[in-house]
Amino acid sequence: MEHGERQITIIDENGNEQLCEVLFTFDADDFNKSYVLYFPVGAEENDNEEIEIHASAFTPGEDGEDGELQPIETDEEWERIEEMLNTFLEEEEE
Repeated sequence: MEHGERQITIIDENGNEQLCEVLFTFDADDFNKSYVLYFPVGAEENDNEEIEIHASAFTPGEDGEDGELQPIETDEEWERIEEMLNTFLEEEEE
C-alpha cells in the first residue's frame, strides 16, 4: 500500500476539474485491478463535516504513468475498498 503526498486531477460529473489528494492505493489481485482512494483538496480544512472519500479502479500505465481511472462496478469491489479504508483509518488513529 503506497501512502504519500500525491495529487490527481479528476473530472467531476459536471465536467469540472478537481484536484484531489490521494489517500492511498492498493492492488486487489483477485479482481486483477488496482484502486485509488482520494478526497478533494481542501476538504480536510473543513472540520465540521466528514470528508467525502472517493474511490476508483485504475490500470497503471506504462513507465509508472497513472492510468485511466475507472468506475467501480461491483458490490464485492466496494466491500473490499471499505475494508481497506477501515483498516487504513484504524492504523492512522494509532
